[in-house]
Amino acid sequence: MKSCCTALVIILCALFFFQSPAAGGEDLVRALFVSVIQDPPVLSSRESIDALVEYAKKARVKILFVQIYYANKAWFASKIADPGPYEACLKNVSEDPLALLIKKAHESGIEVHAWLNMLSLNNNKDSFLLKKYGTGILTRNRKEKHSVEDYMIDHQYFLEPGDMRVRAELCDIVGEVLQAYPGLDGVQFDYIRYPDTKPAYGYTEANIERFKAAMGCIPPGECSKAWKDWKRSQVTELLAALAEKAHSVRPGIRVSATGCMPYVRAYYEAFQDWPSWLDRGLVDFVTIMNYSSSPSEFERWIVKTKTRVADFKKVSICLPAYKLVNSSAVFDQELCACERSGCGGYVVFHYGSLLEDPALAKLLSEPR
Repeated sequence: MKSCCTALVIILCALFFFQSPAAGGEDLVRALFVSVIQDPPVLSSRESIDALVEYAKKARVKILFVQIYYANKAWFASKIADPGPYEACLKNVSEDPLALLIKKAHESGIEVHAWLNMLSLNNNKDSFLLKKYGTGILTRNRKEKHSVEDYMIDHQYFLEPGDMRVRAELCDIVGEVLQAYPGLDGVQFDYIRYPDTKPAYGYTEANIERFKAAMGCIPPGECSKAWKDWKRSQVTELLAALAEKAHSVRPGIRVSATGCMPYVRAYYEAFQDWPSWLDRGLVDFVTIMNYSSSPSEFERWIVKTKTRVADFKKVSICLPAYKLVNSSAVFDQELCACERSGCGGYVVFHYGSLLEDPALAKLLSEPR
């Protein structure tokens, strides 16, 4: 009798967490990340822009998250970031490429959201921000530094979220984007976090001084709850500043942000508390980076996410197409998991991977 009751509980939990597609799939928002790392970038030609919109229509994609800020490089006319990529695309297209994409997408009923990578400079040690401020704006551990290369973390440079200069510059970039493109439907903030590879970072001079002023002591070390909470609050405060800037320029603009998965990684290593971002109304929705190539783990992370948020419709699940090239069966299983989960929508990362593997593109575009 006990085993029968246990089995019944498991079945009821499964029914609660995973609705059937018929029950929850009608208003599911499909979205697509369009990355500048694909070769060539979509914004580099009219033909690529047209092909993207046509595919999005066929695949019933509602939102295109178009990457226009990456590694302090801009695919828009910027005075803060390196506008070289924008100028090259402008020359090829003969008009502003993002404005053209917005126009064509809107004609097909598709939204365009600016996707901005905020705190990562990738490996761009010649970035405008580093030239302006030096290495003091890069987050760091306590190890002695002799060159800019010593600041690299997981093959990239990370800006310090607790540095007020960083916040001001990133807010100004948001202002540039939203003033230049009044047709944008939203903005998604990515890399709002500390690096989570051996997460002993945050020890910049500016951040330590601010901690000392607020707490009355220097950071006591990585075992300190106060120091961990401080770092987590710096990440949230940065997002709050970016969202405030976005709304000051464009009242009503939809604001979203990416969140690391699993949640334990986000909270304790990347110092993201993305459920609180929803609770506080800082963002309209969160895109969780569910980058597992194991369908069972993928579903398990979705189940755990539902326990963290009050409104699962404000969560969009990101699928790792980049990991599943030549693994269309796994991609299909993860698509099905999203469709029956009851989430607000899902995002495929990224369009370049669909171009690389037509089987993935076909799964997304065919009727389900």
